[in-house]
Amino acid sequence: MTHGRHKTSVLGTINMLGLAKRVGARFLLTSTSEVYGDPLQHPQVETYWGNVNPIGVRSCYDEGKRTAETLTMDYHRGLGVEVRIARIFNTYGPRMCIDDGRVVSNFVAQALRKEPLTVYGDGLQTRSFQYVSDLVEGLMRLMDGEHVGPFNLGNPGEFTMLELAQVVQETIDPNARIEYRPNTEDDPHKRKPDISKAKELLGWEPTVSLREGLPLMVSNFRQRLFGDPTHKKQTRKQINT
Repeated sequence: MTHGRHKTSVLGTINMLGLAKRVGARFLLTSTSEVYGDPLQHPQVETYWGNVNPIGVRSCYDEGKRTAETLTMDYHRGLGVEVRIARIFNTYGPRMCIDDGRVVSNFVAQALRKEPLTVYGDGLQTRSFQYVSDLVEGLMRLMDGEHVGPFNLGNPGEFTMLELAQVVQETIDPNARIEYRPNTEDDPHKRKPDISKAKELLGWEPTVSLREGLPLMVSNFRQRLFGDPTHKKQTRKQINT
């Protein structure tokens, strides 16, 4: 039921803004790069208003988050609630849900299970992938700082879906097959954050490249799928370094 996703964004945000107002808390809205829709501007800056199909199959998420941003700024301007807005771009890392349907976890799980990597469309659409520790650092700097936002939090490294599949092959199984399937409706063709604002005002930029972060995620997925006993010690050591 896709309308549930829209209701979660709208009603959930209203409820939490009301709570923040009552208790005097600072409110963080974790918005998304999806507010830009299928962007006509590349890379995307925070001042770009986006290109969203309001009745498309993806619109429940896109418009839900756009409405959540509207509500957050209404409560900030009209009621004095302290707010922060982060527009999060694709993020990956250990402990993701293995079958959550996101492209990185899809490819990693498929390669580990010796299944074909499913690429939708021609595989030339691009995304930017940030490691979870980079995102957490950005969110902490946003909440500790004095700037409302919105701020793009993402890794400007841009990969096509085919390039991502190739990195997964290099990391897990060079012989993993790629299987093409019809693309989904309204799938954004390009996605890349301009993070100049976060660099300047938060002193933040990502430090973990895809080729550095992906093996940490693969190690975690392998442990959860197959029970690799060496995983926990290695992952903990790598993340702490």
